Amino acid sequence: MDSSTPPLISRRDALIAGAATAAAVSSSAPAAAAPAAPSAAAGPRAKLSLTVNGKSHSLDLDTRTTLLDALREHLNLTGTKKGCDHGQCGACTVIADGRRINSCLTLAVMHEGGQITTIEGLGTPQNMHPLQAAFVKHDGYQCGYCTPGQICSAVGVIDEVKRGVPSHVSADLTARPMLSAEELRERMSGNICRCGAYSNIVDAITEVAGSRT
Repeated sequence: MDSSTPPLISRRDALIAGAATAAAVSSSAPAAAAPAAPSAAAGPRAKLSLTVNGKSHSLDLDTRTTLLDALREHLNLTGTKKGCDHGQCGACTVIADGRRINSCLTLAVMHEGGQITTIEGLGTPQNMHPLQAAFVKHDGYQCGYCTPGQICSAVGVIDEVKRGVPSHVSADLTARPMLSAEELRERMSGNICRCGAYSNIVDAITEVAGSRT
């Protein structure tokens, strides 16, 4: 080997030398100021009155507050669940002025003076709503997370059938809807049960709807 040829350095030694150089440079550089946390823009606020489960409530809310967040965060009614927060799973279903809705898709201020019923307003462990009792009887739940929305939605479904409101699978739009499994599955299709208790849910609704129509 020619004595004038510089000695070769291994890849490992090169990496170690590079890391040491970078560490020395960073330790000698002045510390950069931490970026300031962005401040949340305060939105306009509004006062509103809601009757929830038969009780009157006066709220002062950011106008961007959804009905779901108003119920959970401001009224501590956590039975209504936040699932997808995009209106796709039905876990947040409540009954607003007699109609079932996804509470994550509507603003609280849109329900000024409205009547809201959540799962807490349907029944208690000591005095269950017929649908709550039927879900227990037919094992219509497993993890239970979707169950409040399923039951509130089922209350709305039974009322729709009673009023003769057709669905997308109703063969005759002018006839009284049939209490078929196909009809109930279509009407409950907006409520997802990730545990897959659908057949038991249909059985529970069928039993209660059959006794009420």
